[in-house]
Order: sequence, then C-alpha cells, then structure tokens
Amino acid sequence: MKVLVTGAGGMVGSHMVELLYSQGYDVLGTYYKPTTDITEIDPAIHMEECDVRYYQAVLRVIMKFQPDQIYHLAAQSYPTVSWDYPQATMETNVNGTINVYEAIKAVRQLNPDYDPMVVVACSSAEYGQTLNELEDSYVKETAELKPLHPYGVSKVGQDLLSFQYFMNDHIRCIRVRIFNSTGTRKVNDVTSDFTKRAVIAERTGIYKLRVGNLETRRAIMDQRDLVNGLMLLAEHGKAGEAYNLSSEYCYQMKDIVTMIEEQIGHKFEIEVDPKLLRPTDERIIIGNIEKLKRDTGWCQVINMKQTVADMLDYWRKVL
Repeated sequence: MKVLVTGAGGMVGSHMVELLYSQGYDVLGTYYKPTTDITEIDPAIHMEECDVRYYQAVLRVIMKFQPDQIYHLAAQSYPTVSWDYPQATMETNVNGTINVYEAIKAVRQLNPDYDPMVVVACSSAEYGQTLNELEDSYVKETAELKPLHPYGVSKVGQDLLSFQYFMNDHIRCIRVRIFNSTGTRKVNDVTSDFTKRAVIAERTGIYKLRVGNLETRRAIMDQRDLVNGLMLLAEHGKAGEAYNLSSEYCYQMKDIVTMIEEQIGHKFEIEVDPKLLRPTDERIIIGNIEKLKRDTGWCQVINMKQTVADMLDYWRKVL
C-alpha cells in the first residue's frame, strides 16, 4: 500500500512515517520548514519538500505517487502563532487542504478509479467557546464549533472542506479532532519543556525548575497512541465522519514533575515564575471518544510515566 504523510517534519508526522515504513508500507513523507530535526528520521524513508500552500507542488506529489492513503498533517499548528500570522495560517491550513483534494480530483481525470482515503488532522480547538459552556467535560463530535483564534478557525475550515469534498466529489475522508498529545521530538509544551530542563539539570547539577500553575489538569496522550488512532481510523473509520481523538486520562502538572523527579532520582527546587501564570486557566477538557472506540476499537495504552521516561531519554541523546 502506498501512503503519503504531509507534514512529516512535525512530531506526529515524523513518527508516523517511521512506523508505516517499519510495517512495510511504501511511504512518502513531505515537509516544509520542519519543526523537528528530520535528520533523525531513517534515511531509507523517502522524504520530499513540498509547500502545501502551492497547488502545483501538491499536485506533482500526488499525481506522481498516487497514494492509497493520505495523512494530511501539514499545518501551521500553533494557536499563538496564528494571532501574529493569520494569513499564513489560513493559507497553509485551509488552502493546503483544498490543494490536496483538488489534486485528487485532477488525478481522477486521468485515472477515474483513483479512490484514496484521506485522514485530515483537525483539532479540538474547533470547539473553542463551546468547551467553556459545557456542563459535561466530555465534549462530543456533535458539539457546536465556536473557535476562539485564527488557528481554530482554520481547523474548522479544514474540517468542513473535507465534508464538502466528501459530499460533492465523493472523496473518502476522515476528520480527526485531535486533543492534547506529547512525546519525543515535541517542543513548546509543558512535558517537553520540563523533561528538557530536567536533562539540563542532570548535566549542570542545578536542580531548579521554573513553573507556572502546577495545579492545572490536562488530558494528554502519547504520540504513539495518537498515531495508532489515526491509522485505525484510516482502516475502520466511516468516510465523511468526524472523530474525537483524545486521552482518556487527566494529569495534574505537579504529577508530571513528580514523575520526572522519580526518573532522574532527584528533587527539584520549584520556582513559580509569574510570567508563566495565566490570569485564568482553561477547564479540564476531554474528548468523548465513544464513537472512536465503537468504530475502531482504539484505546490508550501508553501511560504518562512511560512517555516521560522516553522523553528524558530522547533529550539525553540530542542535547
């Protein structure tokens, strides 16, 4: 089976191409301004540069490779960046998605039987204000989409465009609303920041950790569970449908610190940095995954202690 992974220069995409390749798939990964060090990816895996904002670039890749499955992960994926660069966020996330579907339509003009499954990485950010209005912390796919930043709006665009192409052009697709995830190669989240600082502390002997609000609770899943969920949806998900993909468990930030301390065998001197404190913290939000479990049998198997251990080992190798 031929599989295309756009955004293979990101945390999830880089791990996905490696897993697919190890399982014997004919894999092509595309990247543009990668957020990870793609030299860490097995050089046997075919990688090509492709800026999804440009239709001809996407068409060239899909026309030549004609994949059976497409995991469309390429995106501007930071909500904070979307405030500074809303146009670029829309161009990448919305126009990039259009370009994938239009390229499939172009291939069909030459090969009418071409019928790939497209798995689109959407986001829990699509729910936005709805998350603050729910009485139940477990949000369902039927909840109203009320995004609160340009990134969230761009993900709603990807989501609804996918539905439109499914209805009008009969392109099989799965819309995956992904909640918090972390893992090796991740940057700019609490778990990656804390584990990185822990490894630096091991080397310097200075066990101080600057933190924000450690009482905050977050539902976080390991990237391996996320990748597994995406692959199960490609095989067993119902075309045209939206699915939440979320951790089933919540972790308090102070518990993650304790896990790290246990792994490194040393206590931190905790320093609360006012700059890391938010005026208000988001409610605990978990995606209702009944639909995902029913259709695919997915379950979360990697616990946070294992994730933390693996992230520490990763930083020890690359720092």
